Amino acid sequence: MNPTPHRRGRRAAVLTTLAVAAGALLVTGQTAQATATPTASDVTAAVDLVVAKDGSGTHTTVQAAVNAVPAGNTSPVTITVRPGTYRETVQIPSSKPHIRLVGSGSSPSQVTIVYNNSAGTTRPDGSTYGTSGSATFMADANDFQARNITFANDFDEVAHANQSGHQAVALRTRADRIRLENVVVTGDQDTLLLDTAGRDTRGRVYITGSTIRGNVDFIFGRATAVITNSRIEVTRRPDGSSGGYVMAPSTAPQFNGFLITNSTITGSVSDRTYYLGRPWHAGGDASLDPQGIVRNTQLSAAVRTTPWTDMSGFSWRDDRFAEHRNTGPGSGSASADRPQLTDAQATAYTQAVWLGDWTP
Repeated sequence: MNPTPHRRGRRAAVLTTLAVAAGALLVTGQTAQATATPTASDVTAAVDLVVAKDGSGTHTTVQAAVNAVPAGNTSPVTITVRPGTYRETVQIPSSKPHIRLVGSGSSPSQVTIVYNNSAGTTRPDGSTYGTSGSATFMADANDFQARNITFANDFDEVAHANQSGHQAVALRTRADRIRLENVVVTGDQDTLLLDTAGRDTRGRVYITGSTIRGNVDFIFGRATAVITNSRIEVTRRPDGSSGGYVMAPSTAPQFNGFLITNSTITGSVSDRTYYLGRPWHAGGDASLDPQGIVRNTQLSAAVRTTPWTDMSGFSWRDDRFAEHRNTGPGSGSASADRPQLTDAQATAYTQAVWLGDWTP
């Protein structure tokens, strides 16, 4: 997404551990190594895989383990990642569903996958990565799961102050039925891109028991996403100032957008300096109908009293933004600037409605 004011370029020094319980998640690599199309209608991975930097597993990098998963696999493959910091980019291509990526440490901080590409970073061919391409980890296959891992982008905005394109994604999802549990996703601007394979394609994401950090539009995209029982941390910008936006949904009108429920939005920042969200009409597409709902969530004093704002000439009032029964010093009563769902209306804004026939 295009930045608004100066983006903070903090080094997201995030050492994290992928610890995913057995049967948790499979990952596919982001590297440019293509996987051949399977010749059989049903392809099953022969064994589960273990990533260890010291060579004690089946692979020493996460991408190498993803590359070892056969394209078209029809049964879950678990990639267990042992404690360590893995400085690499990883892409799971759409041809490799059912990957479960599990960190084997005692907490997500023990397994970290981190890199420092940004939208304006130059590729080897002289082009730039762009926002989506800057992601450290790209989950482009259906039925991907991850647990007990940290996904980070530590692009240093201060060191690259003269570079345009400071957006730096830590984790990108671009598929359906994505489950993330007990993960940390940390960065600065545009940390977590919850996307879909196409404008008119549904992509459902379920995030629980996790932590998401950033300061500018750091949860964004067009997916139908439920974030529940999680901690959303707003952070200061590189110059130490406060100010930013939690969400920037870019929802197609036929789908639901972002639902944050039973969570906490907080941060060590100045009071009343962060918006809950704003509407991202990607590419200036006026037909989009961005949606952001925050309900039954504890809001710290970081949240502005008027929590929604416009973006790139599009008014939030023309899209779908509302709250329901939030608590804490950042919560507020219903007003023209702060729409609240009634109890009756709120029955249509639940995890079951958002996820439909999928039970994660």
